[in-house]
Amino acid sequence: MGAGKTTVAGLLGEAWDVPVRDTDADIEASTGREISDIFVESGEEHFRDLEAAAVAAALAEHDGVLALGGGAVLRSETRELLAGVPVVFLRVGLSDAVKRVGLGVGRPLLLGNVRSRIKALLDERTPVYESVATHVVDTDGRLPLEVAADIQELLR
Repeated sequence: MGAGKTTVAGLLGEAWDVPVRDTDADIEASTGREISDIFVESGEEHFRDLEAAAVAAALAEHDGVLALGGGAVLRSETRELLAGVPVVFLRVGLSDAVKRVGLGVGRPLLLGNVRSRIKALLDERTPVYESVATHVVDTDGRLPLEVAADIQELLR
């Protein structure tokens, strides 16, 4: 959350002249609902089911840059599908993540104390992200163009 996944994916797609797909956008398009509304109205578990299906479909159908939602790799079936494909973890520290997401408006997992919720999510998810990633790129204090340039170099 706040690492710049969608922004960096767009820059990479532009640089490589390939299509870009974002699984959160896929879920919103297929359901006609915003992610935050799905969380509130149907619960996180239902959203995670939709997310797992969206990732599986995107991996099967899409040939280009794919941005996954921050919780996508929490599901073991998603981690299995990602095995053998290049996965870049955009690592963001607590301070930068808090600055980037602001008050967390539209981010249902941040209800309450934004800073403590982001810290808890980073603590919980970072080991999973690192286990799935074939590459890790730090984003703290960096512009999206710099992050995208690093990724281009790594995936040459």
